[in-house]
Amino acid sequence: MWPATPDRGGALHGVKVVDLTRVLAGPLCTQILSDHGADVIKVEPPAGDDTRRLGPPFDSRGEAAYFGALNRGKRGLSLDLGQPLGREVLARLLEDADVLVENFLPGTMERWGLGYEEVLSRQYPRLVYCAVTGFGADGPLGQLPGYDAVLQAMCGLMSVNGEASQGPTRMGVPVVDHLTGYVALSGILMALNGRHRTGRGQRVEATLFDTAISLLLPHAANWMASGTAPALLGSAHPNIAPYDKFTAADGQVFIGIVNDAQFRRFCSHIAREDIAADARFATNAQRVAHRAELRAWIEPVLHKLPAAALCEDLMRLGVPAGQVNTVPQALGQAHAQHRQLVVERGAYKGIRSPALLHGTPATPGDGPPLFAQHSADILRGLGFTEEEIKTLKSTGAAPPAN
Repeated sequence: MWPATPDRGGALHGVKVVDLTRVLAGPLCTQILSDHGADVIKVEPPAGDDTRRLGPPFDSRGEAAYFGALNRGKRGLSLDLGQPLGREVLARLLEDADVLVENFLPGTMERWGLGYEEVLSRQYPRLVYCAVTGFGADGPLGQLPGYDAVLQAMCGLMSVNGEASQGPTRMGVPVVDHLTGYVALSGILMALNGRHRTGRGQRVEATLFDTAISLLLPHAANWMASGTAPALLGSAHPNIAPYDKFTAADGQVFIGIVNDAQFRRFCSHIAREDIAADARFATNAQRVAHRAELRAWIEPVLHKLPAAALCEDLMRLGVPAGQVNTVPQALGQAHAQHRQLVVERGAYKGIRSPALLHGTPATPGDGPPLFAQHSADILRGLGFTEEEIKTLKSTGAAPPAN
């Protein structure tokens, strides 16, 4: 269990983040900022973040588990930014903010009179402004909404994922959204570092489209060099063999051999030195050219071997191999527990942010806020009187907690 502590500290202690994002990429980015000590104020629209309702499953408070995975450690506030009073609250939030992150459709902030170039950069010159969008603000697809699976399809990712017999397949995790969150995070941290030198913030842009295209490794490079469009290979690798999923005696395993020495050790371990001695399999290039024949030689041997022992033995020999685990099996691994990958805060459970800083370690905060949970405290901290807070709530400019 990740140790709870009242003093979270962290590398980003003292950094204030105004989080206007919903769903996945933006909230993931700001959750990592929070884990590392930033004060993140999650500002939701009156209808709330969509992921609050993306269930089942729901937690004991009635919130979707999906929402909980992305919003721990944040303070919750709701604002109707379509109202002048809502925008007045946002203006006060930004007076001492270091970072603003939003993932509205391009042009939304401008329609509210909150465009970065025209307004925010002048009023708050030290502000780092991060926009997370599907396609950016201009170009043939500019200002259109973006969704992970749609970008997987449009940007060629589905075309290289799946079995030839079944056709292109969506990846089982929202990999484009996920990586876009890290792109936004990286951009924000670089901009904060740049501010130390220049004294000024800047606009950071992270788009699902750019991120999805960047994932085409090595497939784009292969096509550029060969002129041949990548094909579906199932779990296999286009440039390496054997680098694939196989069936063992009691489960499936993945074996990833990337050099000739590993291949010879593998063949020796399964008592098939004759395979390594065959000229068709002497080098990786030859193994790729004869991948079907190689698989036909390997599979019957692996069918007789227990998966766990096979993988452990191969790994000890320096041959990469792993069982194909379910999600519970993955989280139940002794090494996952050793790495303290599960965050627990009372009834809340989540996955910790993967970066470990040993000098200024992260300490994930409490579970995610209920809708507008901290509104009153935040508004008071901004200097609003009790009467003004009542007005903000009654007009819907700052809706109260449910």
